[in-house]
Formats: sequence, structure tokens, C-alpha cells
Amino acid sequence: MQFLRRAPGRRRHVRPERGDAARARACGLQGPARREAAGRGGGAVPGRRPAGGHHDRGERARAGWRRPPLHDPPLEAGRPLTGVAALSSSSLANRALAYLEAGPAASAALVRDVLALPRAPRGLADRVAAALLAGDPRVTRLSDGRWALAGAAASPPLDACRFAVVDVEATGTSPRRGHRVLEIAVATIADGKARLAYETLVNPEQPIAPLVARLTGITDQLVRDAPRFDGIADVVLATLAGRVFVAHNVRFDWAFLGAELLRTRSLLLQGPRACTVRLARRLLPPLASRTLDALAHYFGFEIVGRHRAGPDALAAARIFAELLDIAKRRGAVTLADLGQMRNAECGVRN
Repeated sequence: MQFLRRAPGRRRHVRPERGDAARARACGLQGPARREAAGRGGGAVPGRRPAGGHHDRGERARAGWRRPPLHDPPLEAGRPLTGVAALSSSSLANRALAYLEAGPAASAALVRDVLALPRAPRGLADRVAAALLAGDPRVTRLSDGRWALAGAAASPPLDACRFAVVDVEATGTSPRRGHRVLEIAVATIADGKARLAYETLVNPEQPIAPLVARLTGITDQLVRDAPRFDGIADVVLATLAGRVFVAHNVRFDWAFLGAELLRTRSLLLQGPRACTVRLARRLLPPLASRTLDALAHYFGFEIVGRHRAGPDALAAARIFAELLDIAKRRGAVTLADLGQMRNAECGVRN
């Protein structure tokens, strides 16, 4: 199946590929769609431009005009599904998976937002969504017909999970505004102890605002010889791979890493996440503040070198280890149990 790059027309949302008359008949396409499929043979057709045109105008498509494939190759047998992974953004199925990270969605919403087919009839939307996702072990269909990620269906025990606690310092507050990563650190937890697994400055390839420089102590001169994100992307992915992504206000750090990986590698970041702000709101409701400093004070330690990625990642890892212990004492056994304790909106980064 091949989808139009431009907005769909009034009469057809999906058209068969060139030379697909036999399959069009087998699939039961009727009327103009069948005649159009039959007319897309391999020979020259009067009035068409030479090879190298746009396939949606009845011309031979260049490689650059081809739509992303529906699916990536199947997962390896026995490959674990829990933990951070990076998926190719060229696959429509992977784009659908990234879309489902926000929660279950109906076929019509998937087809509208992932495939840019806003007026697809319900029956067509169901068939297209099934073609994308049915049989994918990462996705399940709920009793109400919506599609959802299948991670919670076979949630691993918390004791079997590995965690990567991430802190990102950036040139601003949002990658959508063009802000970039200027420092990243990843801490891991083993036997209840936090250790720094990775830390580096990053050349953001843009000026650092004076406010950010005052807050972090990171200046243009400090990052002048630091690696660009493209040079550290593989190491970051290897450090995160197979681990649950944890951060203090996870949306901030996840959004920046996701934007950098999409920009430099055309990869979509996917996987389970946990937020220390959300967990603290659920598990420590009497606290008036759940900033990183407030939680560190509550658990009896001080952060030295605040607003730098390394110290903040280590602090967040210590806090998460404490919160994880509280959650287990309150009955959390699996990663899904922990997720149900993250039911409040994540707070503003502090």
C-alpha cells in the first residue's frame, strides 16, 4: 500500500501502486479506482512526463518521493520489549507506535494524525490501522476497538528492570522553539546505589543565552570544543538501551533527547518512562514542594553543583531509588504498578 504525500482528494483516500490491477481486483476495488490501477502499467502512456516525475500524478516516482514503508523488519525472536529503544522514523508503523506513547487511540485518530488522511471513512481507517499494527507484538487492541501499546500486558517485575536516570541541560525550555541540548548525564541504579554512567558537554551549535549561562555556568567558550550531538548519539543510545527512562520532569528531558535523535539520526525515541515529580506527588502528598532541591532535602542530602547535568542526574537517581523503595513497600510489584502511581500531571522544571 502506498499513501499520498499531499492532502487526500474527495474521491479516494488510498490508491493502489502502479501496475497493481490484479491485486486491485483481488482486493475488490471498484469503479474508477480499479480502472486507475489497470492504467498504471509499465509502458509509456501518452501525455505523461518522462521517468522521474511524481507517482501521484501518474508518473514514475523518484526515490525521494517514495512514501515510508508500512513496517520495519520483524523483531528478533526473544528480543525484550521493555526499555528505551530508537526506531526508524521512516517506518509508518514506528510513527504509529510513537503516537500511541501518548495513550490509546482509535483507528480514525491514527489514520488522521499519522497518515494525514483526515477524511478517511471509518471502515477504511480500521482496515488501514489493522494493516499497520495487527500482528505487531508491541501493540494490542482494546475491547473498545482502540489501539494501545502492549507493554502493560506483560509488565516486568520492578526487580528485573534496569533504570537510566537522565538530566539534560539545554539552551532553552523547548526543542520546538529550536532550543538544543548543551549537556547530558545518565545515572544508573544498582543495589539501591546511584552511579554516573555517562556525562558530557554538548556543542549546541547556537549561542547560549546569558540567563542560561548564569544558571548553569555553561558558556559559549566552555562548549566550543565539545562534541556536537551527532557525535555522541550512538553512545547515548547505547547507555539508555533496554533501560526504563527516568528524569525529574521526564517530559523535558525526553523531548530534548527525542528531538536531537530525530534531527541527527532520523530515529524516534520509544520506551517506558518514570517521572520523579509525578511519583513524589503520588507518594509524598504532604510535601509543599517537589523540586529537586526539596526532594533532596526531604531524603537528607544536598546537591553539590546544582543545574549541571552530572550532579542533577545523580540527585534524581538517589531520589528515584528512595521513591521506588516506598512504592514497593506500598505494594508495587511490576513496572505497570509503578506507572499507576504516576497519575498526576508532571510539574514545571525547577
